Parts: sequence; structure tokens; C-alpha cells
Amino acid sequence: MNLYGLKSCDTCRKALAALRAAGREVTFVDVRAEGVPEAVLLRARNTFGATLLNTRSTTWRGLSDAERSRDALALLADHPTLMKRPLIDADGGLHLGWSKETQGALGL
Repeated sequence: MNLYGLKSCDTCRKALAALRAAGREVTFVDVRAEGVPEAVLLRARNTFGATLLNTRSTTWRGLSDAERSRDALALLADHPTLMKRPLIDADGGLHLGWSKETQGALGL
């Protein structure tokens, strides 16, 4: 299982701690330092569409209208912190965010 997020994100830290406490093997990938593999981003965009972008972030608010209209994958390549977090790749499926629904789907 891979958890894509930010080291400084409280939600990512909570998700990582909960998954490890449940005995799951989790590899944390810091999107700012390491990025997200293109194949994973493509799957995520196809699965989640526009909800993949965190449009409530300070990074998003700092973008011009022209930048906001760019393709989501291009935006995430330039600004990885725009990705809604965490993105969890587990057992061939993708999960976005740390909602009760995500936790249930992961058996927590």
C-alpha cells in the first residue's frame, strides 16, 4: 500500500498512523519531495476527475485563472501540493481523502 501525501499534513499523518496501527504495511510517499508516478496520477484522474484537485488550498487561491484552466495532471506536476490528500493506492484500488468511507473501504 502506498500513501501519497505531505509530511506536514495532519490528515496524512492520521491516516498513516491508523493504517500502521491496524497492521497494514504502508509506504509513505511525500508528493512534494518525490512526486506521484505518472501512471498513478492518470489512474487517479480517471477515477476521481476534478475532485483530485484541492480547490480550497492556498496554492489554488494563488493561481491565476489561466493556470487554473490547465489540465489537472499538468497542474499537479507543477504544484504537487494541489492534490487532495491522502491518495492511497491499496490492493489495486485508489482512495482519496480520509473519510469514514475511505476508512471502511480499507477495513478500519
